[in-house]
Amino acid sequence: MKLFVLNGPNLNLLGTREPETYGTATLADMQDALCALFPDIDFRFVQSNHEGDLIDALHEAASEGASGVVCNPGAFTHTSVALRDAVAAVGVPVIEVHLSNVHARESFRHRSLTAAVTAGQIVGLGMKGYELAVRYFLDGAGA
Repeated sequence: MKLFVLNGPNLNLLGTREPETYGTATLADMQDALCALFPDIDFRFVQSNHEGDLIDALHEAASEGASGVVCNPGAFTHTSVALRDAVAAVGVPVIEVHLSNVHARESFRHRSLTAAVTAGQIVGLGMKGYELAVRYFLDGAGA
């Protein structure tokens, strides 16, 4: 099984960026944990602060026959029609993940442009959200 794990802007700063909100684990910690928990999955990890790079990665997930995409769009969640359209266009199931509970934060974070075109959304469970998203695909729910 091939899964893409996409992370948007500023997630490269995990571990040091607002640890009271996002925790102290780094993006590399999350990637290592997923690889250790799911050694039989072929993961492709992409982090970018650039919207087009994430759109290109979604296109690649489709062209490479990925079983699914775990995506934390970061702030693009609330602003990017282009990312929303890419999720809708590729035909690959996507689970949207957010480390913090975006619904308990500033009002501008309550709206997700991408959620309506994803298979589901996991919020507020920290790094555990990534694991749960992968389990969704392993259970065949994304098929």
